[in-house]
Amino acid sequence: MKTVLTIAGSDCSGGAGIQADIKTITAHKLYAMSAITALTAQNTTGVYGIMEVTPDFLANQLECIFSDIYPDAVKIGMVSSRSLIETIASKLIKEKAKNIVMDPVMVSTSGSKLLAEDAAVTLTQQLLPLATIITPNIPEAEVLSGMKITKVEDMITAAEKIARKYNGAILIKGGHSLNDANDLLYQEGKVEWFYGERIDNLNTHGTGCTLSSAIASNLVMGHSLSESVRNAKKYISGALKSNLNLGKGSGPLDHTFAIRFD
Repeated sequence: MKTVLTIAGSDCSGGAGIQADIKTITAHKLYAMSAITALTAQNTTGVYGIMEVTPDFLANQLECIFSDIYPDAVKIGMVSSRSLIETIASKLIKEKAKNIVMDPVMVSTSGSKLLAEDAAVTLTQQLLPLATIITPNIPEAEVLSGMKITKVEDMITAAEKIARKYNGAILIKGGHSLNDANDLLYQEGKVEWFYGERIDNLNTHGTGCTLSSAIASNLVMGHSLSESVRNAKKYISGALKSNLNLGKGSGPLDHTFAIRFD
């Protein structure tokens, strides 16, 4: 069985982070493993507390995983401090990790900073260059490219700028504020658009985590980067169409919508 490791924060309400990743990987019939960077107290209405793990404990988790069940892909999500980023980068280099999907959790879709300045610098210098693909939202792409993105053409320019800094492919997620859910994949100088389906569902908690995990899963299954993005977006659409409605805020997706027991 193929394996995927997710390195991210825990969401006690199950909609995002480690929990969303494990559900997504399992739904793709792969073996999920996790290294937790932080515990969070959160639900569909917001985040109410964060408790980071120590760098030593994160290193211990990673050592246990790589020394026993080597991951065929690695998805990286929430990493909120410089020391944790350095720990992850060091381990991935040492173990020659492959199929690294980086969801750079730096800025929320509302524009709020989620990463301290020193941590953001370390992320861009040490972790992003290791990624097979980076999946920023519009605000994150603005930070990484150093420019404002107000129209579709700006997404292309920003992707080109980001690609010049890093080795991997770039997937800029359009988001409802700019162009619905149309995403731009930029790899090896080529632009490819993935057009999202308009789905009337406000329960979108954890879509970024889920998308990046689905891409990692598809890479492990032998699909090209382009096919992996297309399949991942199709999976997101199915999870939204299921219309799961839990919680008092923006609820989670139905990650196991395709799993049926007869």
